[in-house]
Amino acid sequence: MFLELFAHKKPIMAMLHLKGDSAEQRLERAIVEADIYAACGVDAIIVEDYYGDAADVERVLAYLSRQRPEYVLGVNVLDNFATSYELAAQYGAKFMQVDSICGHLAPADEPAYYAMIDGYRRNGRVAVIGGVRFKYQPYLSNRSLAEDLAIGMQHCDAIAVTGSGTGVDTDTAKISEFRSIIGSFPLVVGAGMTKALVAEKLAIADAAIVGSTFKDTRKDSGEVSAIHVMEFMSVVRRMQ
Repeated sequence: MFLELFAHKKPIMAMLHLKGDSAEQRLERAIVEADIYAACGVDAIIVEDYYGDAADVERVLAYLSRQRPEYVLGVNVLDNFATSYELAAQYGAKFMQVDSICGHLAPADEPAYYAMIDGYRRNGRVAVIGGVRFKYQPYLSNRSLAEDLAIGMQHCDAIAVTGSGTGVDTDTAKISEFRSIIGSFPLVVGAGMTKALVAEKLAIADAAIVGSTFKDTRKDSGEVSAIHVMEFMSVVRRMQ
């Protein structure tokens, strides 16, 4: 069902990092970036508190849901599943992202975490992208990758895979390993996508979250470049 949220096969979800020196600047910048993404044909836009905070995420969601209701929106309030889900539900976002759905907690701490997640998912309609062995997340389960993926799939609608950091390549071998374990379950590459590598990665994965490569500097701190977005999306659309 997750992939049915999007108009195209191999959907691309673009990040709003919410950079700015004030709440007003972060909102204004997010609106400009969202409009660039939409004009260049991305499938969805994720509002994330990478530079801002949860209040910034809510301001952006409130504006876009009211003024740009045609945009497909996602939410990631970092390390806060509950707030991400609640904001997504409140403002009509189709999905949310959580950087780790399994493997980052000691086994004793997992029952409460999954009870919370499953409570939201049982009563709501927001799809969940969940990371496993995700960038910057600890590995405390002491289980195999296959075990953590099997558990993770019970609590989300798509699995996300990354390399070691923001803008760092997600190794194709790692994507293939995840695919071999999870089968046809939706698989999202969550970092390190470039125009040169997207065809190779999406030949295996189902979707991608893209941020840094869309910036003028190819770094998360840069400005969204319409040229970079269009060049990237032209490669993706040729695959479809």
